[in-house]
Amino acid sequence: MMDNSDDILSMLPARLKQARRAQDLSLEAVAKLSGVSRSMVSQIERGESSPTVSVLWNLTRALQVDFAGLLEEQQRRKIEVLRAQEVPTIENRGAGCSIRILSPPEDVGDHEVYELRFSENGVLESEPHARGTRESLTVIEGTLTVVSGDASERLQAGETARYAADVPHRLEARSKARAFLIVKAG
Repeated sequence: MMDNSDDILSMLPARLKQARRAQDLSLEAVAKLSGVSRSMVSQIERGESSPTVSVLWNLTRALQVDFAGLLEEQQRRKIEVLRAQEVPTIENRGAGCSIRILSPPEDVGDHEVYELRFSENGVLESEPHARGTRESLTVIEGTLTVVSGDASERLQAGETARYAADVPHRLEARSKARAFLIVKAG
């Protein structure tokens, strides 16, 4: 957060206008959504009026933006980078299969992304996940066999399979293979 209130007030009009335009909303639409008059919204965006905390709160809710985020010195454009050696890896699930966890920890149980690397005759066997869970597997290198319940399909590099993961399922590699796996909760 910024310490200087003059700095906050000088950037607030542009940030509010930017948030409104990002959502492709007119002044009238923001006025209806926020309960703040169109003329007041316009005056605030032009820097001709300083909003009360209550008015600012109503505007940020209408624009679906973070109240504190409007007042930060830099917009959050941070790029989180995990170098290859920092990516969490699971080696003890399945035989001849290494699993690199690509999704952030907060996505576990909702939307998970993995890179799978199989050695020759590698197998990754999974118990059923929560009801409605589905997986999408794209083979990057090699060939994999996908088994979901009673169904089985062989995939070549470049091919994708989408299948139920709320039943027993497994992936099998006869030779070295690499794939990306997305697990989406139902």
